[in-house]
Amino acid sequence: MSQAKKRKLKEKKAPALPVLNPAAAGIDIGATEIYVAVHPDCDPEPVRSFATFTEDLHRLADWLKKCDVDSVAMESTGVYWIPLFQILEERGFKVCLVNARYYQNVPGRRTDVSDCQWLRHLHSVGLLRASFRPADQVCALRSLVRHRGNLIDAASGHVLRMQKALDQMNLQIHHVISDITGLTGLRIVDAVLAGERNPVKLAALRDGRIKASEETIIKSMVGDYRREHLFTLRQSLEAWRNYQKLMAECDREIEEQLSAFEATIDTQANPLEPPKVHRRHLYTKYQ
Repeated sequence: MSQAKKRKLKEKKAPALPVLNPAAAGIDIGATEIYVAVHPDCDPEPVRSFATFTEDLHRLADWLKKCDVDSVAMESTGVYWIPLFQILEERGFKVCLVNARYYQNVPGRRTDVSDCQWLRHLHSVGLLRASFRPADQVCALRSLVRHRGNLIDAASGHVLRMQKALDQMNLQIHHVISDITGLTGLRIVDAVLAGERNPVKLAALRDGRIKASEETIIKSMVGDYRREHLFTLRQSLEAWRNYQKLMAECDREIEEQLSAFEATIDTQANPLEPPKVHRRHLYTKYQ
């Protein structure tokens, strides 16, 4: 007997799984198109496609309501799922967000079944595990903290460009002091961009906490002040300062978001110690 025949016999003998959630739907998310599948008894056209415009997403939710769907399984594709997820939750649907790696590896799928139909089937028989998604309040804070991390990365890139411009002029100040964006570094760079070329005067701008001697800083400021590298240095410094301003605005927004959280109390190992109230844990947790 061939392997194909054995496989067919095995499929015939396999018992059908009990349907735990008949009012389930499956959604396949794309960048410009969304495919939705409901039970064939719910609608003469159980598989439909919708565009990803907001108006179409609300039309999708209306259709699911019309089909008496109460639970939806959808794939977490990039960030495309977020708008539909939020709309469906607001409309009262129970949304099961699924990692594609989990549902695609479930055996028994026929080749003529689309992703949305396969999701609907697995969800109706209870074979899907929902991914964890925190509360909206935490999601909003997490987005801000991640955005702040991107601002830090962008600012760091401009610091590297400042160091490159200094290297091309053979100004070794960023090798003498630990942080070119610190108090001493910014004083000296600002003076250089303002036209100061005397290394003695530049070295006099150092902070008293700098470990490098005045003589070493004087040597580091003797170089070739070329116009093109000074231009690059100026723009990189301005860009870095702009990102510092954006990060300060982001910090204020994060503080406002944190103020809306309820304070949590840590249980202490020693019952005699007073409890510690923390709210900034959320900020550090999602960095």
